Amino acid sequence: MVVPFFRPEIDESDIAAVVETLRSGWITTGPKVQEFEATFARYVGARHAVALNSCTAALHLALAALGIRRGQAVLVPTLTFAATAEVVRYFDATPMFVDVDPETLCMDPAAVQAALAGPHRAEIVAAIPVHYAGQMAPMPQLAPLLRDAGCSIVEDAAHALPAAVRDPMRGVWIGVGALSDVACFSFYANKTITTGEGGMATTANAALARTMRSLSLHGMSRDGWTRFRTGSSWDYAITAPGFKYNMTDVAAALGVRQLRRANQFRARRAQIAAQYTAAFANIEGIELPRERPDRQHAWHLYVVRLRPEHQRAGRNDVIRELARRGVATSVHWRPLHMQPYYRDRYAHRPDDFPVALREWQRMISLPIFPRMTDADVDHVITVVRETIAWAGVRGGRTGMPRRPAVR
Repeated sequence: MVVPFFRPEIDESDIAAVVETLRSGWITTGPKVQEFEATFARYVGARHAVALNSCTAALHLALAALGIRRGQAVLVPTLTFAATAEVVRYFDATPMFVDVDPETLCMDPAAVQAALAGPHRAEIVAAIPVHYAGQMAPMPQLAPLLRDAGCSIVEDAAHALPAAVRDPMRGVWIGVGALSDVACFSFYANKTITTGEGGMATTANAALARTMRSLSLHGMSRDGWTRFRTGSSWDYAITAPGFKYNMTDVAAALGVRQLRRANQFRARRAQIAAQYTAAFANIEGIELPRERPDRQHAWHLYVVRLRPEHQRAGRNDVIRELARRGVATSVHWRPLHMQPYYRDRYAHRPDDFPVALREWQRMISLPIFPRMTDADVDHVITVVRETIAWAGVRGGRTGMPRRPAVR
């Protein structure tokens, strides 16, 4: 038996919606994109939503709309995907890395405060908190800190649909985007809902939404659907040098259907996470992710961390053994300050951000997706338990314990 790291949840209604759009005669940005934007905005409680072809595009346009310029700096957690930092470089600005909280692996407010008090304070104009694995960063703490420093805030919510955090001052739950200028979501194949490739930028600011929408289609004042409907004018104005970032109606048709099941998907992910946590609770060799009581976790990822003091095998050895036994895994992610481009350009050393370095070295992301069957989950649990036992200390013996046979 082999359990993949991820398998998308596509049903017949998803396929039918895409086929209907293909037959409609309008397959690029049009009525389905408008429907998806309106439905998504209601779902997350945003005033405006702009559908795009990726979360990377959403992050890029958010910074463009906010006016990021050459020579400025944007705070970015070093433990994140490439896109979070690379969009800063598009402006010839500097991604200023900060360390993460050792429990949640999200941007650490103490690290942000230290950066804002540092020698490059005048250059810092924005921050991009990342909601790691689907658990929101501490926005009620981060937002006031950043606002007091005059910084714009863009949330990288690629993992965080749906997710929420409790505001300790008001005692209420707030969702992604409530405390930022723009929130950016991903609908990549393995995300909590998918359009194959796709993203969304949400904001409460109408001017930011208009700018992002225009920049997403070459800086045009009007899109094709608006121009070519019966009775409309063909004309448009180019108001800025833009990009080709628009979402298609084919993708949006899938997105509309997927969004209807987003709560169902999250419930299944949470159920699998609970099964893992119960099954692994007594294993000394691994540390388990925890949903904080003030968070609603989207459970995009279930990341365990090896405890080196209980292991004879290294992390990569464990990953290979899991694969040999039929469980695919991943690692999220090598810290960006250790990637060659950022390491060399900014002269970073691995221990510049010790929490990210330490935690990355022991991470393994296990399969967690709505299409997992109970048999899939049981197989992962059995294989993880056996593999951690294989990797662990055996009464002080030297050498690697002998591998038991694959069942």
